[in-house]
Amino acid sequence: MTPELLTILLISGGILIFLAIFFTLVPIPLWISSLAAGVRVSIFTLVGMRLRRVTPSKIVNPLIKAVKAGIDLNTNQLESHYLAGGNVDRVVNALIAAHRANIELSFERAAAIDLAGRNVLEAVQMSVNPKVIETPFIAGVAMNGIEVKAKARITVRANIDRLVGGAGEETVIARVGEGVISTIGSCQDQKEVLENPEMISRTVLAKGLDSGTAFEILSIDIADIDIGKNIGAVLQTDQAEADKNIAQAKAEERRAMAIASEQEMKSRVEEMRAKVVAAEAEVPLAIAEALRDGNFSVMDYANYLNVTADTKMRQAIGGQSSPNDSQ
Repeated sequence: MTPELLTILLISGGILIFLAIFFTLVPIPLWISSLAAGVRVSIFTLVGMRLRRVTPSKIVNPLIKAVKAGIDLNTNQLESHYLAGGNVDRVVNALIAAHRANIELSFERAAAIDLAGRNVLEAVQMSVNPKVIETPFIAGVAMNGIEVKAKARITVRANIDRLVGGAGEETVIARVGEGVISTIGSCQDQKEVLENPEMISRTVLAKGLDSGTAFEILSIDIADIDIGKNIGAVLQTDQAEADKNIAQAKAEERRAMAIASEQEMKSRVEEMRAKVVAAEAEVPLAIAEALRDGNFSVMDYANYLNVTADTKMRQAIGGQSSPNDSQ
């Protein structure tokens, strides 16, 4: 291989490498598209995006849409939002929608809403076309103890000024549920609710439940009302059952105490009977001792036996038995 040919090959290889690096760093089709759309984006700006690890198409294409819609934006604003982790295309679409609907929305506000984790495009669309939030059945109890279940439809519109830091749909549903329960609880009976369901809507709507939320409540409509259980009767039944169980427990306690007292009295009777038997057992010993000491004669003992026999005979005739008969 001659030196001239080697030089030509090296030059050709260098040119190919340069072109490959150039077309990698510079998206020529995107640059041509921006020029055709009347958006001035220099090649050096596109190269800088590549070096800053920014995808040029995610900046230039939204910029083209914004310029065509008459919105004044520049690449620095879109790049900063992209590098912060935001969705540039969604923010630009939201700005276009707000501009078409004559809603005042700056790029900084839209970028802040997007970085806060909310869908700024959906918020703008909700400002134009209000959203209906349907609650599940909310159960309340009237003063007469009857359970009333109500389902509400809440028409809300996004409040762009409170999207950052404002509460979401769950808070609105919870507040409306609390208002429905308190309104039903203030009614005398379920008939009052069934006859006038719009009373719930007026009462709940007048409480300003959208304060501190990202929405503005336009209307609250009661979609369905149903009658549930008789909670008062159920509570009274449970209370009566509890009182019955308590009374049965106390009666069982008194019965157990009576049985224990009876057994105690039987034990005392047996104890006293044992004492009587022990005392009667000492009588013969006392008689024997009296005979030995001369204080009791044989005739006195004979009379004693005669009286004892006569007593036993009378008891036998009368159908009575002496405790000492067996002895």
